[in-house]
Amino acid sequence: MDNAWFPNDSYAKGLITNIYIRQKKKMSFRKVNIIILVLAVALFLLVLHHNFLGLSSLLRNEVSDSGIVGLQPVDFVPNAPQHAVDGRQEEIPVVIAASEDRLGGAIAAINSIQHNTRSNVIFYIVTLNGTGDHLRSWLSSSTLKSIRYKIVNFDTKLLEGKVKEDPDQGDSMKPLTFARFYLPILVPSAKKAIYMDDDVIVQGDILALYNTPLKPGHAAAFSEDCDSSSTKVVIRGAGNQYNYIGYLDYKKERIRKLSMKASTCSFNPGVFVANLTEWKRQNITSQLEKWMKLNVEEGLYSRTLAGSITTPPLLIVFYQQHSTIDPMWNVRHLGSSAGKRYSPQFVKAAKLLHWNGHFKPWGRTASYTDVWEKWYIPDPTGKFSLIRRHVEISNIK
Repeated sequence: MDNAWFPNDSYAKGLITNIYIRQKKKMSFRKVNIIILVLAVALFLLVLHHNFLGLSSLLRNEVSDSGIVGLQPVDFVPNAPQHAVDGRQEEIPVVIAASEDRLGGAIAAINSIQHNTRSNVIFYIVTLNGTGDHLRSWLSSSTLKSIRYKIVNFDTKLLEGKVKEDPDQGDSMKPLTFARFYLPILVPSAKKAIYMDDDVIVQGDILALYNTPLKPGHAAAFSEDCDSSSTKVVIRGAGNQYNYIGYLDYKKERIRKLSMKASTCSFNPGVFVANLTEWKRQNITSQLEKWMKLNVEEGLYSRTLAGSITTPPLLIVFYQQHSTIDPMWNVRHLGSSAGKRYSPQFVKAAKLLHWNGHFKPWGRTASYTDVWEKWYIPDPTGKFSLIRRHVEISNIK
């Protein structure tokens, strides 16, 4: 009778087994849910982290100078080998403006820098629309294909209302001349940078120029026009080449109110080292733009401008507030005449040669062309050629 109320042993064991299996399945299902939940949380955190990094990168790239837009990077070669450069070295940003008609000059300058240093140099090449493809093909098909560079398009709208075109002042017709005013925009993440014109050849290690000490509060270091290498030759017909009165109209009241001595030694803006942290802190770009606009309205520059149209606003903004570079890092006036003004020994000892003036080293009548041509790389597209070569070939024919 008692046995009728209780299942046999096999039935009990089966029942217990089924209960165990169901419980195990429930536990397994719960574990799967937990694993899925953990993976979902991990994925969410990963996406959140990625977005945060993107936002941080964006914030780091913003410049607090003057809110300028229009300088657009085209391409960048970040990992190209360069003379077995140590990746731990500080990057040296070198900014060069390269217009289509002077592209050969920029190529020669870059080549000379690249071959005379083992430092971690990055070239920021500023161009106008249409020049980038030509430049890229030139670089990729030559010995310069291993350099690190960025091509940046310069938006000419930045200069609206700031430059009045004057046929007597050729630089006013060339927008890239003013690229040097916008260095913090060109190299937003750098604390320091070098700017140089395209009509130069570098014979020293660019690291030495980059290491030029700047005094506290100074945003740039220039080579003064009264230094020993510049005063070797008097530049005829160029006004007063060596002081402020050669660049600014001291008859204008606004200039006189600045209380700047007319006899103050001027400086050359074709090669300089900039402390970009200080540049941004002092809003140098905004200050330069202010004086550009005032010149358009009032004509503040000298009518017999001694040099580049970019010099006057720089002289005003950096009056007694700039450091100096070694004069051997801007041995200039090689383009002021077709004659040779320096001894071969002096030219060889110069760290940087500058063909400022009308006679460019790729032109018909230039001095020291043998020194420049050592670094020139022929254009594989054939668009750029040395003018004198055409003259020589036509004479032979």
